[in-house]
Amino acid sequence: MPTSRRFTLPPLPAVLLSIVSVQGGAAIAKGLFPVLGAAGTASVRIGFSALLLLLVVRPRLGQLQRPQWRAVVPYGLALGSMNFLFYCALARIPLGLAVTLEFVGPLVLALTGSRRWSDVIWVVLAGAGIALIAPWSGHGIDMLGLVFALAAGAAWAIYIVLSQRAAALLPGPVAVTVGMVVAALLILPFGIGSGQLATVTPHWLLLGSLLAVFSSVLPFTLEMQALKSMPTRTFSILMSLEPVAAAFSGWLLLNEHLTRNQWLAVGLIVVASAGATLTSTPTHTAVANE
Repeated sequence: MPTSRRFTLPPLPAVLLSIVSVQGGAAIAKGLFPVLGAAGTASVRIGFSALLLLLVVRPRLGQLQRPQWRAVVPYGLALGSMNFLFYCALARIPLGLAVTLEFVGPLVLALTGSRRWSDVIWVVLAGAGIALIAPWSGHGIDMLGLVFALAAGAAWAIYIVLSQRAAALLPGPVAVTVGMVVAALLILPFGIGSGQLATVTPHWLLLGSLLAVFSSVLPFTLEMQALKSMPTRTFSILMSLEPVAAAFSGWLLLNEHLTRNQWLAVGLIVVASAGATLTSTPTHTAVANE
């Protein structure tokens, strides 16, 4: 009798679809801000993601040992902080710029401890990109939004380091699931405190569940699938395309138009990120970065 085979995408289309899914999810999130606010949207997104992952992965929380909890709780706190700060940035600045500035965190992490003179080029390019975005004249991009995006990038760098520690003690899906639960517990009080969750209707809950699928569950599945047969360095270089995908997503879905200098800044930081990946020691790139 013929046996059914589980459908899987080749690694390259899987990564590209993951990028599109993440940025499409970010556009959905921004559409929820007028009703739920950044804190409420983050609460709904992370909360639904945690519930869906719990249903799929079904981790045995009672069997986790103390060292595993010590690794996964900080990891989850970093995950929650990263997503909350990113949504705070997204509420103030265009999607493409928020993702571009957030990428500075992993870029700095990749260059930390490097002694290659060539890596100075990537630092200069990233610095030039930030300089092009910064509101030197006091006009243009919201300064607090810029700070939130850079803070989200710093949290992302911490998240990458802590994810390596958690992955060394727990299977990847279990670490991500438990980390997402911890992140939900961190963010939910902010969502409740904002008072905007009280306005949630079934329609907004449906959009929140779609946000969880597009921003967390689907990218996680696709990226884990791709990493089974794709070198980590290649994967990281492809992920450097996220700022460009975010800029186009903001343009197509949110009618956000970047200036010529802002597009140039996106390009400079993408090149810096890809270049640093090529010339530096590979670092683990984790899922759920937004």
